[in-house]
Amino acid sequence: MNSLENKVAYITGGSKGIGYGIAETLLKAGMKVAITSRNAGSAKKAAQSLSNDDSKVLALQSDVSDAENENKAVAAVIKKFGRLDVLIANAGVGHFASIEDITIDEWHETIDTNLTGVFNSVKASIDALKKTKGYIITIASLAGTNFFKDGSAYNASKFGLVGFSQAIMLDLRQYGIKVTTIMPGSVASHFNDHTPSDDDAWKIQPEDIGELVEDLLKMNARALPSKVEIRPTIPGK
Repeated sequence: MNSLENKVAYITGGSKGIGYGIAETLLKAGMKVAITSRNAGSAKKAAQSLSNDDSKVLALQSDVSDAENENKAVAAVIKKFGRLDVLIANAGVGHFASIEDITIDEWHETIDTNLTGVFNSVKASIDALKKTKGYIITIASLAGTNFFKDGSAYNASKFGLVGFSQAIMLDLRQYGIKVTTIMPGSVASHFNDHTPSDDDAWKIQPEDIGELVEDLLKMNARALPSKVEIRPTIPGK
């Protein structure tokens, strides 16, 4: 996949943050992108911001925790663009509290979005990716290898996602499908209701993740970085 021109990427949770940064980078590289949000208006607004050319961008409403939502979203991508080359499973949520305080609903939303949601996106995309010998990139976290206080739900989802990603990498490479999981540290994004500001300058920026994704997609087909950890060069004070 050295040339990205006119290749098609489906990016879950692409209306802001990391997903938006990846979409922006891939568009500049000549790709077509479909982005999702749980809110249709947010997806449409982001798509319009990304490009005025609606032949290049598709906005979709989808809740990744709903398998049928993801089946319909992927079908819409194929209908619009005729193919699917890359799945970026990025949609995620975070609830952080002591095991004594985290609620059952918060637990389920975290696992259903961050882990089961990726399962749903992958299952919906496999047949199309077989045809193109495509690429699956899951956005995990350093929280998938480093546990921390108040992180029971989030750690569980991201540890699970890393394991899931590495297992499907072994399942799918026989079809020429590559799988990589990216594990970022601190990112300047809207995650967990954060509003990015100048104080986040030391953090990884969404466009940095976009550049990493572009580099992975351009890498020779014989080489597969199956797991990539990325962190700020110098931690904030």
